[in-house]
Amino acid sequence: MTERTERWLIRGSVLVLFLTLLSLAWVNRAAYAPLDTGTPAPDFAYPTLDGDTISLSALRGEVVLLNIWATWCPPCVREMPSMQRLHELLGDQGLRIVAVSVDAPGAIGDVRSFVHELGLEFDILLNPRGDIQDTYAVTGLPTTFLIDRRGRIRRKVLGGTDWMMPENVKSVHALLE
Repeated sequence: MTERTERWLIRGSVLVLFLTLLSLAWVNRAAYAPLDTGTPAPDFAYPTLDGDTISLSALRGEVVLLNIWATWCPPCVREMPSMQRLHELLGDQGLRIVAVSVDAPGAIGDVRSFVHELGLEFDILLNPRGDIQDTYAVTGLPTTFLIDRRGRIRRKVLGGTDWMMPENVKSVHALLE
């Protein structure tokens, strides 16, 4: 085999590999597509700590603050007290806070203890398989979505935040009006 033929074989192989990877990325693009502001929030149904089930579609007509979190996540833990205060401030005005724990199946006791210790009064759902992270294209914890009364995503927050900061309260309050 000549040197020239070898070069063409290498270039051809690289091109075939590139085109294969490109086509795989194109086929799987929907699975990794981020949820943009204004898009419908995907429905889900998960159990609460009490064994009831709550679905997002059942909350249509309410403004929903959907928080995806875990007890082992320090930023998740830090933001929970401010979510409780936001619940106390705006819960009776149509805000529904739904925090979906992605803790492992054996950690339900940890979730229950954490909720009791902080006195959290909003909805805590359990998703030990963590499939909500795929559904909502979550890349880190916590991730929070603010969903309007029609079920559309209006804001996405990556990482922990103080939900009582004026800009956060204002963005929630604007959806409640």
